[in-house]
Amino acid sequence: MTDYELKNIDPDDINDLLVKVEKSFNIKFGDTELMHISSFGELCDHIANKIQLDNSDDCTSQQAFYKIRDAISSTLQIDNKTISTDFALVDLLPRQSRRSRTKKLEKHLGIKLNILRPPHWMTVTLVIIFLASLIGLYFMWQIGLSGLLFSIGGLWLANKIGSELDLQTVGQVAEKMTRENYLKSRRNPRTFNKNEIEKVLTEWFSEEFDLDKNKLSREAKFV
Repeated sequence: MTDYELKNIDPDDINDLLVKVEKSFNIKFGDTELMHISSFGELCDHIANKIQLDNSDDCTSQQAFYKIRDAISSTLQIDNKTISTDFALVDLLPRQSRRSRTKKLEKHLGIKLNILRPPHWMTVTLVIIFLASLIGLYFMWQIGLSGLLFSIGGLWLANKIGSELDLQTVGQVAEKMTRENYLKSRRNPRTFNKNEIEKVLTEWFSEEFDLDKNKLSREAKFV
């Protein structure tokens, strides 16, 4: 991967992702701790070395799948023998009961899955209203302020009641759970698999920044 393919990523977006990394791996970065990091490989190595847990060479995504499968079986009364990684979420979570079923799964797992969202058209519309309201503040501040409050409140409510699925299968949920809740996905949360960290971060950067993970090499520079 060439340098220019990473330099277009907003540093604030990288910082937002690093906050999620801290939560997933139960670590904390100091204010200047990552200043010396110049490549993706260095970041992966730094995070792997920072996790002060026993190393265990077992597969976290497989354990995450087993946890989700058990949660589905226990809360939705579905035979776990019928649940595979390619089991369709739309069959598991029908629209009319999607939010309630998802909450049951999350409660059983003790993990927020974040697999539901509002329709894209609704989000786009509210963002346009928000941006138009910012401009409107310079002309008629009362109308602009009303628009801001409406759009912010609308976005909050839309995320609360949204029931669209971005993921298609149980296996994809397990991969997402592994990225965002790595230690909680493991059978023993006091261990980690050091060999997995680079793969997890590659998947995460690829997902968040729409990068081709096959080209996200260790030599990719943060510039």
